[in-house]
Amino acid sequence: MRRPLGHSSNMVGLPTAVLASPLFNARPIALDLPHVRATCGALFEMLGEAEDMADAVTAFHAYMAATFCLEAEQRDPLDKPGRKRPDDGTRRFRSSYLRLLKGWVFDSASPEGAVLKGWVESRFGLLPTWHGEPITHIPCPAWVRYVEQKMSSRFHGNSIHCQLDLVFTFCQWMLARFVLNGRQHITLYRGVNAMGEDQVLERRGKREALVRFNSLTSFTGEREIADCFGDKILTVQVPVTKILFFDKLLPRHPLKGEAEYLVIGGDYDVEMATL
Repeated sequence: MRRPLGHSSNMVGLPTAVLASPLFNARPIALDLPHVRATCGALFEMLGEAEDMADAVTAFHAYMAATFCLEAEQRDPLDKPGRKRPDDGTRRFRSSYLRLLKGWVFDSASPEGAVLKGWVESRFGLLPTWHGEPITHIPCPAWVRYVEQKMSSRFHGNSIHCQLDLVFTFCQWMLARFVLNGRQHITLYRGVNAMGEDQVLERRGKREALVRFNSLTSFTGEREIADCFGDKILTVQVPVTKILFFDKLLPRHPLKGEAEYLVIGGDYDVEMATL
């Protein structure tokens, strides 16, 4: 199954077809969202003074809480609410990037997953290829469900795309500053039982293939963890510039425990192995 990869334009100044291609993955360039640094200078001033990852995380949490008026438990999953509820006992819900990550953990085809994929579509031009079932054409039932969920006010509020812009930019800053020491790629793994969500476009040998991943796809940094998710293991050299979130970005978050990475999709050269 093949279908258009995405829109003809995006926010990173690079054709979507190029961004999604194996050529880009082999020779990546930075995918900057230029409006983020232009509008959030205070955050990067604080990050510039950070001496280690812990200092940077403290600055990031403080900026997100102040800018988006997040409740304590929306800033850190282990924090308890720190202020009293209104007299009527209700609390105002504000969409939070951490709530989206929590929903993604349980089901990537959830409404939270739709909002995350919608952000990828908006910023990078990539359309989802799967949302609970294949998106074979537009419109189809899976596409309609995706659009309805990504636009629902339940999670698509409180400038949630701007929150995700900051998460992506902070992730890229942390990887460059403290983690990868100039490396452009990182080896990641994905365990699958059947190639349902991931489309094999071309076989290039017994163990090599060209695979189209969904617009946003989960990987792990540990081969042993990938073994738990399927009897087929995909090994991919992922360009750092396509990583939205990684396990060590924050000390506590919903993706902990599986060394998980959230990666912007497209067509990747992969190595396939069977347990």
